[in-house]
Amino acid sequence: MLFSIWKSTGSSSIKKINWQKFNPILQEVVKKGKEKPTWTDYSKTGIKYDATQYHYASFNDSVQAYTAIFLLDNKGKFQEFVNSNKKTGLEVSRKNNYSYVNLDDDTFIAWNGNRAVLKLINYNKPYKDKWNDETIADSAAAVIDSVAATVVDSAYVEEPEKAFDYKEEIKYLKDDIKYLKESIKDNNAEIARIQKDIKYLEKHHEYPKEKKDTTDENYSDDSVEVQPVPGPEEDMEDLQIPEYDDFKKEMDSLKIEKFKVVKKLAEQSFDQYFNSNLELDVPAEMTAFRDIGSDVFMYTDYGQIVNNGIYGKMMKRYEFGSLFSTIYNSNSSYNLYFDKDKVRLVNSYQHKNHEVQKTVSEIYKGHKNKKLAKLISEKSIGYYAINVDGSKYFDMMYALMKNAGDSGYQKETELIMETVKIVLDEEAIAKIAPGNGIFVLNELKPKTVEYTDFEYDDDYNEKEVKKTKEVVVPDFTFAFATQNEGYWERIFNLLATNKNTAKNFSKNRDFYTFKEDESTGFMDELLFAVKDGIVYVTTAAKNLQPQNQSEKSKNWMKDSSKYPASGRFDIQRILIGLEKEFKSTSERKMLDVVRKNVGEIYFKSESKGDRIETEIDYSVKNSSENSLMYFFDLFDEIYKIKESDKKLPIL
Repeated sequence: MLFSIWKSTGSSSIKKINWQKFNPILQEVVKKGKEKPTWTDYSKTGIKYDATQYHYASFNDSVQAYTAIFLLDNKGKFQEFVNSNKKTGLEVSRKNNYSYVNLDDDTFIAWNGNRAVLKLINYNKPYKDKWNDETIADSAAAVIDSVAATVVDSAYVEEPEKAFDYKEEIKYLKDDIKYLKESIKDNNAEIARIQKDIKYLEKHHEYPKEKKDTTDENYSDDSVEVQPVPGPEEDMEDLQIPEYDDFKKEMDSLKIEKFKVVKKLAEQSFDQYFNSNLELDVPAEMTAFRDIGSDVFMYTDYGQIVNNGIYGKMMKRYEFGSLFSTIYNSNSSYNLYFDKDKVRLVNSYQHKNHEVQKTVSEIYKGHKNKKLAKLISEKSIGYYAINVDGSKYFDMMYALMKNAGDSGYQKETELIMETVKIVLDEEAIAKIAPGNGIFVLNELKPKTVEYTDFEYDDDYNEKEVKKTKEVVVPDFTFAFATQNEGYWERIFNLLATNKNTAKNFSKNRDFYTFKEDESTGFMDELLFAVKDGIVYVTTAAKNLQPQNQSEKSKNWMKDSSKYPASGRFDIQRILIGLEKEFKSTSERKMLDVVRKNVGEIYFKSESKGDRIETEIDYSVKNSSENSLMYFFDLFDEIYKIKESDKKLPIL
C-alpha cells in the first residue's frame, strides 16, 4: 500500500505568496476555455491558509486515492467557491454533520463548519491475478481510509453484503440521470465537430490541410457550413452507426458503474472522517525528521509502494524477488524551504532494517582525496564527487541478502554469503577502486558532424545522402582513486595490444587514446591515464594540468573532498552551451526566459546518526519576492510566450 503525506506550515509559506501576481496565473490555469474565470481572488476562498494542511495518497490493486484536509475560516465563502467550480445543475448532498458534492467524475469535496476534505479517487475493476492466480477482492465495497490508520496503511476491507435498499437504489438511479445529462453537452460538441468534418469531406473530398499553430477546428468560414448543435433527441440518420452506438452505450454504462463505486468510496471516507474526532493520529516515526521551520514536510514509505499491490505480487513470482523488496524497504522524509534567494530540499533516508541501515551509513564514512578536488577550476560548469568506503558495499549486500526473508532459500543464501567472504579478498578488491571519484564538466563545445540520411524520389527509390549538423559535445574529466595502479595499467595495455580493440585503442606517450572509426562520432577522442594513484578518463590532456583556482572554485574543492557525496552545476551555463539545440523562434524565446532566471544547483549528502541526509539547494536569479514566487513568475512568463505564439497571424 502506498502512503505519502505532507504538511504545509501555512504560517510561513502563505506569507510568501503575492496574491496580486498569483491570482491572474491561477485564473488562466483553471478557466478551462471559458471566456471569464470562475473565481477572481483565490486568497478569499474561505480556506484558512495559515493553518497546517494534511495531504496523503494511498492505493491498492483497484483503488488509488488522494486526500487533502484543511481548515476553513469562512464556511459561506467556501460554499460560494465550491459552487463556482462544480458542474452546473449538480446539487449539494447534505449529511447529518457535513455536506458534499462531486466537482468531477472522480473528484469530491466535503465540509462542515470549519473543516473540508478533498478526495480524488480512481477505481479500476479487480482482475484475475496473473502472478498468484487468485482473484483480488472487490474494492468497490471497501473503506478507502480510516482516520485512525490513515497515515500508516489505508485499509481496504471487504464489507458484509447489505440487504437490498430500494430507496438507496432510487437515489443512485437519479444520480445516473444527472451524470448522463452532464455528458450531453460534451457529446453534442463532439457531434458538431464530426459534422464539420463530414461537410468538408463532401465538398473537398479530403480533410483540410494542417497549418502550423492551428488546430483541426480552424476551418475557413467559406469552406465549412457551421451546423447548429443538435439536440439530445435529434435524429441524425447519416451519423447513426449501430456498432458505434452499441459501443457508446457500453462505455456510458461502464462510466456510470465506475462513478457509482467511486462515489460510494468517497461517502464512506467522508462518513469516517466527520464522525471521528477530526484529528489524524500520525505515528511518531513519520514526523521524526520534521523541521517545524520548513514550509512543507513530506513523508514517503517506499517499502509500502514496492511491497504492496501489483508490484509486491510481481516480485513474489521470482525466487529472489524478496531481495528487491528488502532493498526498497525504506522511509524518506523531506523538508522543503522557500528562502529568499534559494529553494532548499532536505531529504532524510532511513532503511527500516537497522542492520541494513548501519551498513549503508558505514559506506558514507570514506576517506578524503584532495588530488581529485584539484581537477575543479573556476571555469568548470559543475562537478559530482564521491568519497565513500567501497569495501563496505560488500557488507551492505550481505546484510540485504541476509534480511531478504526468503525462507525457502535462507540456508542456501547464508552459505553462499559465507563462501563469498572466504573466496573473495574484500580489501584487495576495494583497493582497485576504494570509493573516491569525481566527474567535472568543463564546458560544452559545438561540433559539426556528418551523418547519412535517406531521400526518396517520386518512384520511392531510396537514395543515401550525406548531411552535416551541429551538435554539442561535453569537455569533461572523470577520475577515481586507486591503490592498485598496475591492475589498470594491465587493462589499458591489453586494450592497446589486442587485435580486436587495438584499431581504436592505442598508446600515445603518457596516455592511452580511444578514437572512433570515423569522424562522425560525437567525441573526437578519449584519453586514459594512470598517474599518482588516480585513473583518468578525459576529453583533453590539458584537463589533467593544475587548474586556476578562484575563491569560488576553492569553496567547491573543499565541499568535494569534505562530503561523502556532493555536486554543483551552473544550469545557466549549461543552457548557453545547448543554445544551438533550440531552433524555432518560440523555442529560443523560451530558452531566453529560462536562461535569464535559472541559477545553480548544489547538493551534499552525508551520514547523520541513523539516517542519510541529503540537501539540495537551487539558487534563484531574478527579482521575485522569494523563491516560491520565483516559480510562479517563471511560469507566468512562459505561459505568456505560449499564448502570444498562438495569436500570431498565419501568413
